Amino acid sequence: MTVLKALKKMFGKSEAEPLAPVPSALAPKPGSRNDGPQPGRTAPGASPKKTTVAPPEQVTPAEAAPTPAAKPRRERAPKPPVTPWKLEDFVVEPQEGKTRFHDFKLAPELMHAIQDLGFPYCTPIQAQVLGFTLAGKDAIGRAQTGTGKTAAFLISIITQLLQTPPPKERYMGEPRALIIAPTRELVVQIAKDAADLTKYTGLNVMTFVGGMDFDKQLKHLEARHCDILVATPGRLLDFNQRGDVHLDMVEVMVLDEADRMLDMGFIPQVRQIIRQTPPKAERQTLLFSATFTEDVMNLAKQWTTDPSIVEIEALNVASENVEQHIYAVAGADKYKLLYNLVNDNGWERVMVFANRKDEVRRIEERLVRDGVNAAQLSGDVPQHKRIKTLEGFREGKIRVLVATDVAGRGIHIDGISHVINFTLPEVPDDYVHRIGRTGRAGAAGVSISFAGEDDSYQLPSIEALLGRKISCETPPTHLLRAVERKRP
Repeated sequence: MTVLKALKKMFGKSEAEPLAPVPSALAPKPGSRNDGPQPGRTAPGASPKKTTVAPPEQVTPAEAAPTPAAKPRRERAPKPPVTPWKLEDFVVEPQEGKTRFHDFKLAPELMHAIQDLGFPYCTPIQAQVLGFTLAGKDAIGRAQTGTGKTAAFLISIITQLLQTPPPKERYMGEPRALIIAPTRELVVQIAKDAADLTKYTGLNVMTFVGGMDFDKQLKHLEARHCDILVATPGRLLDFNQRGDVHLDMVEVMVLDEADRMLDMGFIPQVRQIIRQTPPKAERQTLLFSATFTEDVMNLAKQWTTDPSIVEIEALNVASENVEQHIYAVAGADKYKLLYNLVNDNGWERVMVFANRKDEVRRIEERLVRDGVNAAQLSGDVPQHKRIKTLEGFREGKIRVLVATDVAGRGIHIDGISHVINFTLPEVPDDYVHRIGRTGRAGAAGVSISFAGEDDSYQLPSIEALLGRKISCETPPTHLLRAVERKRP
């Protein structure tokens, strides 16, 4: 007897015995994910099939096949009882000059998540913003990244949604809170923070960003109610205009990094979105910006009602881990200095900032032509390409990343050894932001700024913000030598 016959005999099937037909009610639909066998699954209402093993005929050792042992059905171990969490478990002693989250009336589910995140005391902007927003007031906040503003507006949103039950009649695509941010990177970070803070509340967080799978985001929207929606303006408008998202139920709206949305030309889209939400007297609106320019304040006046204004300075204006240098150099020599600095020193992860998109493009093109693995990041680069570029830079495949301030703001990548300001920024706050891309996570970093005849006048305002002078140096002669053209 062959091995095949022996196996058939062992499992009680003769060669002529046909397989039992699948009952039509349980048969998988053609093309469905359930096509084919699904081990370990039992049809509803059916008893698990037992496998009977018939005694095998005598076979030679060469023909013998191992007999699979019938495994007993494993019962799931009962889950250990969950100890209910109590606010008394989160002990934070009062401390002079500090505000505790206990000092606000926050839901226990929210306090549980705050404890998990290790936040015993509020940052200054959290203490000030929550004092207004938890009372239902609109607010405008000026704060840099890293001050805790994201948690401030998320805690306010979550509290509002927990205190007010959702309407009985509600469609899937009707968010109760809307957060608009200018870039995918920022949206993803906000959504992650929101998921961490809502994990005990039952509230659902969703994200809409451009450059990602539209249908996948639509399926998420159709699968469950949306409580908090975090989105970039363009993709949100796509869903809204298709009729998949309705914004007439928004109770709280947040505009994060309003100055960047202005810089990136998103305000017309934001206006269209806001027109779909309830009137400003019927919703709470929070607006945050790194700077309070006249344009930002005009927008705030249009979209908020009697807002409270909170201004928080960055705790550390410039990281002490960043060694700062300024080279006085003619505009015609800036590219030579950049190329020779990167090439002579063998730097592997460098970020270069310039003020204009066309300038960024020219620098990147010249570096690539001269054999340096470089890429650019500006408002002109499509979202999917930006994501790929950032991944390449993070993985070390791209050596030099050239960016504008608008595109570079959401980049939080460890291991950037040097930041080079090809042109000094027009806004002093942007200088602090730029050099903050290096010296992260406790590592040492170096920033080098090129001060030429066209931008050196920016230095006094930068030094005023830093609270100290930065000495200008003349670059060594060998760093100003002509760039040797690479032969094709």
